[in-house]
Amino acid sequence: MSAVDRPQQTWADGWWAPARRVPSPHHNARPHGVAVEGVVLHSISLPAGSYGGPEVEDLFLNRLDLSAHESFESLRGLQVSAHFFIRREGACLQFVPVQARAWHAGRSSFLGRENCNDFTVGIELEGLEGHAFEPAQYRSLVRLLRALRQVIPLRWVAGHEHIAPGRKGDPGPGFDWAGLQRRLRWSAGRFPFA
Repeated sequence: MSAVDRPQQTWADGWWAPARRVPSPHHNARPHGVAVEGVVLHSISLPAGSYGGPEVEDLFLNRLDLSAHESFESLRGLQVSAHFFIRREGACLQFVPVQARAWHAGRSSFLGRENCNDFTVGIELEGLEGHAFEPAQYRSLVRLLRALRQVIPLRWVAGHEHIAPGRKGDPGPGFDWAGLQRRLRWSAGRFPFA
């Protein structure tokens, strides 16, 4: 392991050094004694299908101008965040330290456990549900997942669609689960939907 890959040099108080740090107010403490065991992948774009703007960041920071687009009215009062957001060109932003609970999963259940926010890290990919993602996003995601595994005992990676079936459909059929598994070289058991 090179000096660059050592956890103590890439992580500080739950913040990943390569990500742009953008602290969100939308988080709280995980329940006492609950360990992180999974990652939930999401897709998001605001407005839907529009990329590169500040809107997702503004949503997570509670400063989105609701009058900027007619679709934003449905977001009024929403308090949401993810730990990480990976843009189309691969840039990574971090909103919540990994030891804290981000508000990304909503009503959810996975492997017989409710309230997935309690025991997961949420990663949002800039994209539209069901559409393809960019190679740069996969490269950043692989790098981030490997880094996460240095500091938390990840057992699995799933999509929002898997922890909230019928309610959520992201990242959707455009996401390459098998390709992610190949790139990471992790066992198939960590990817029950690959």
